[in-house]
Amino acid sequence: MYPTKFLKTLSISLIGSFILFACQKNEPVDLRIKSLSKEEIQSQVAAAKTQVSPNLKEGLKLDVWAVDSLIFDPISIHITDDGSLYYTRTNRQKNSEFDIRGHQDWEIRSISLQNIEDKRKFLHEELSPERSEINSWLEDLNGDGSHDWRDMTVEKEQIFRVDDTDQDGYADQYQMIVEDFNDEVTDVAGAVMKGEDALFVGVGPDMWRMMDTNGDGIMDEKESISHGYAIHIGFGAHGMSGLEMGPDGRVYWGIGDIGFNGKGPDGKKWKYPNRGVIARANPDGSDFEIYAMGVRNTHEFVFDEHTNLISVDNDGDHAGEKERLVYITNGSDTGWRINWQFGKYRDPDNNRYKVWMDERFFTPRWEKQAAFITPPIANYVSGPTGMVYNPGAGLGPRWKDHFFVVEFVGNAANSGIHAFTLEPKGATFELKSTERIASGVLPTGMDFGPDGALYFADWIDGWGTKNYGRIWKLEDESADNWELQQQTKQELQANYKTIAEDELKSKLYHEDLRVRRKAQFELAKRGANGAAIFEQVLADKNNQLARIHAIVGLNQLARLDDRKYADEIVPYLQDEDAEIRAQAAKWLGDIRYDQVSSQLIQNLQDENARVRFFAAEALGRAGHKEAFEGLVNLLEANNDEDAYIRHAASLALARINEEEKITQLYTHPSKAVRMGAVIALRRLESPGLSKFLADSEELIVAEAARAIHDDFSVEASLPDLAALITSTKSDFEPLVRRIISANQRLGGEQQLNDLLAYVSRNDIPQAMKSEAIAALGTWSKPSLVDRVDGRYRGEVERDPTLLREKARPVFLSLLTSNQADARLEVVKAIGKAGVRDASSSLLSLVKSSSDSDMKVAALQALDRLQTDDLAEAIPIAMKDSNQAVRVAGLSLLSQSALPLDQKQELLLTIIRNQSNEEKRQALLTLSTLENSASFEGWETILADFKADRISSPIWVELEEAIDKTGSETLISQFQQLLKEKAGDENWRLFQGALAEGNVREGRTIFFQNQAAQCIRCHAYDDMGGNAGPRLNGIARQLSREELLIALVEPSARLAPGYGFVTLELENGETVSGTLENDSAEGVSIKNGQGEIKSYSNAEIKEKKLAPSSMPSMAEMLNKREIRDLVSFLSTLNRVE
Repeated sequence: MYPTKFLKTLSISLIGSFILFACQKNEPVDLRIKSLSKEEIQSQVAAAKTQVSPNLKEGLKLDVWAVDSLIFDPISIHITDDGSLYYTRTNRQKNSEFDIRGHQDWEIRSISLQNIEDKRKFLHEELSPERSEINSWLEDLNGDGSHDWRDMTVEKEQIFRVDDTDQDGYADQYQMIVEDFNDEVTDVAGAVMKGEDALFVGVGPDMWRMMDTNGDGIMDEKESISHGYAIHIGFGAHGMSGLEMGPDGRVYWGIGDIGFNGKGPDGKKWKYPNRGVIARANPDGSDFEIYAMGVRNTHEFVFDEHTNLISVDNDGDHAGEKERLVYITNGSDTGWRINWQFGKYRDPDNNRYKVWMDERFFTPRWEKQAAFITPPIANYVSGPTGMVYNPGAGLGPRWKDHFFVVEFVGNAANSGIHAFTLEPKGATFELKSTERIASGVLPTGMDFGPDGALYFADWIDGWGTKNYGRIWKLEDESADNWELQQQTKQELQANYKTIAEDELKSKLYHEDLRVRRKAQFELAKRGANGAAIFEQVLADKNNQLARIHAIVGLNQLARLDDRKYADEIVPYLQDEDAEIRAQAAKWLGDIRYDQVSSQLIQNLQDENARVRFFAAEALGRAGHKEAFEGLVNLLEANNDEDAYIRHAASLALARINEEEKITQLYTHPSKAVRMGAVIALRRLESPGLSKFLADSEELIVAEAARAIHDDFSVEASLPDLAALITSTKSDFEPLVRRIISANQRLGGEQQLNDLLAYVSRNDIPQAMKSEAIAALGTWSKPSLVDRVDGRYRGEVERDPTLLREKARPVFLSLLTSNQADARLEVVKAIGKAGVRDASSSLLSLVKSSSDSDMKVAALQALDRLQTDDLAEAIPIAMKDSNQAVRVAGLSLLSQSALPLDQKQELLLTIIRNQSNEEKRQALLTLSTLENSASFEGWETILADFKADRISSPIWVELEEAIDKTGSETLISQFQQLLKEKAGDENWRLFQGALAEGNVREGRTIFFQNQAAQCIRCHAYDDMGGNAGPRLNGIARQLSREELLIALVEPSARLAPGYGFVTLELENGETVSGTLENDSAEGVSIKNGQGEIKSYSNAEIKEKKLAPSSMPSMAEMLNKREIRDLVSFLSTLNRVE
């Protein structure tokens, strides 16, 4: 994961050698250029090839294009028509971009941020100079002796241009054309695109347009064309990405779920702080809009030859989830929110309900799925990053119509490139074919070069920066001397500005999309002359793709020059080719053309779904109020079968903005119309949603509840949603949970009475009764984040008197419920709500309950209440026959009435004589006693530790307890003894994690911990990723000791198939490949040709393992969590 000292030195020496000399005035000018000789390049090419073991689809070939000395941590790449390659290099990832998984105490505060200035304020407060000692983890980059936010203004992002100046097939020169972007709120530069007149760079919080005004290659002017990106501290690498020149000449870009909140140059506000978006604007920043939203992290997206926008969105790293292949349309919401990632799940006053998972937003369309989202086409590859669409001359003839996407999972062995095709399915698509065409390398960004080769950046290994990388070139042997590629390269490098219109017309018929688009863009600059060509091509029915370019070209002219040019598109709404009808509607709608409503309304009944879809979209964008009935009819005819038709029609209704007429649809006989109306009213945040809460269809009521409750909420309708608690008999969790939450959020006396009545009923689902009781328990001081969707709702404190008065009889009655979960939940609620009158009942439970969980909960509730009954309950619990109850009593011993010296002696006796579980709790309790650090018994305990009289399962709590005393002397003594026990094996510092962990907690860590993210990389049963080995049966393969080493020193051993190994043989030969087997007899590797070869230990002189892509869990989890995880993994005996 980390660069070697040699590579650091190499990087510094190269950057330090940029200075050249200008001719004018004989003054030195730093052009930041580095060139390599052929000899240097070939030496590094040869070295690079020995370090990878690529597996390629038959007929493909791979070669290095740019070597390590020219490439540094490449993320996004863009290749221009002349063959120059531009890439972004991140430095800020090292110390200035924070990943929330490493700062879990920031989670809820991060969720609360709503704009860039909120973020700046947070950083200034959390990383203030006054907190320098607390924040010593932050590198003092500016050398002022303080660890604070000003250290985030040092590291800068860089953009490089790389060229093959002698055209020998290998890059030989780079120029650092940008070194900038170092404000404290600046994110990572994840997007770059070289336009005709400017360089575009996406680095939160801005989309930058940069210019080279003096022709020296270095960008010297910059302008922000859009501001407000990267609001939250979220998962790393969720920043700006995906810069593309759209088919319409607009610039398109994206941001992950760290969000956007800003406005366009027209002053219109776009507020999506908790979700990722796709944005677009003209190259000068005008005509800005958020094109789509609700994405999590679409690193890159592409337009196909029919102008469809396709991407693969990253998953939420939850157990059982998978990334999504998505069709992104104007105004679409693919459903993700950052508040579904983290925040509420670690809050003890909240629950673990996950909207994204429990309501299955992440899957393709299913019967009860939320209706406001546009569902994915399919669940697809892990870790999608780079993505391209074959423009025509890419790779070879067999790859026509293919999309290509990178699968990035942190190690080369299981990363690679996939090729897939789509075919229409209604108004959307379905996956037609897919195959992995390359693996054994770790790609990030990709782009097709003018020569037709597929170029991609190589991250080498791991997830972090390392100050080096490569660019590879993938080619198809069948395309050698392919005439189309040769013609395409000539056309891309030709100067179309000097070509006459008639000749440009012929280019619109070219087989390569890039050539057609280049001709389209040039014709669009030529006003009436260009329009005349477009009209001629559009009239020629022999070439569909040329006609599409003509439609989009006329759209450009209408948008940027004169709207009259759109008139020429109108007749083609009736073309015999359905795709032309669809494209005509799409691009008329794009400019909000408002003079053709009658034909568009007629097209709502077209036999082709794409025609209906884009007709609806066009009517909505133009605000055609006369289309209202036609759109309602479309919803009815669709009958909720095509989610994309439903999206287009409901969005159009929202844009037409006839709010009262939409509301009145609550009486419409078609449930599909009523559902569409709910979705439209959600867009309008309309109180009219209340009308749909009485619908006979439960799914419509649930959709209305989502619209009222979630995101920014429709506050005026919350009382109506809350009131459903008095009548609902539903067991549909998405609905009932929002009803309960609405009551708690409103928090009035009426809602309190209603919720208490609800939990008193016997005809409600047990899980919902428990949730309602839990909501009552936190009524006076609810969680800062929503109980359903996890959105930050802010601090609320209510006078608890009314709650205690009204809840007491209900809670006491529920203590005798025949539902065990309800009884347990009400005990917890009594403690949280402070119902002191129930104290004696809790004491009775401690004394006589047969349920140990109930006894523990009762003890904890008494601890919250702090009544006199607690002192009586503690010694009773400490004598209980159940160990868990005794441990719970021990944890509260510090609050008993015993004298301090007796408490100390009692705890010391337990530490030396009782069960391990009791010893652990006694140590922790001892550390909480008054003046614990001065207790002489610590010397006895440390002496026992030194003499091996304290077994290793106790060590974790011993270390925690000594740390809690705050005694530097005790801490130092313990750490020295621990190091002596570890010797030269660092993993033994974690030896206390070998046994007696909590398997249940370990399972939770494996499947749900957002820092460790085990399930993201490892599969178990039918869940998880493929970055690491499948863990079914891992307990049969590895001992506990080996499991622990794998967690804290992952590079000490590589799992077969998941790492790269280089063998230096006794005969002087060096071989490399993917490790397939490593045993006492020898090593087997798979080479680039897919051959597996074995070498005995006698043949091997030295074995070098590449660093594991898995981070050490020692950096992610505490020792107690590691112990729990080891204990869980040691139970995985079942192979399948």
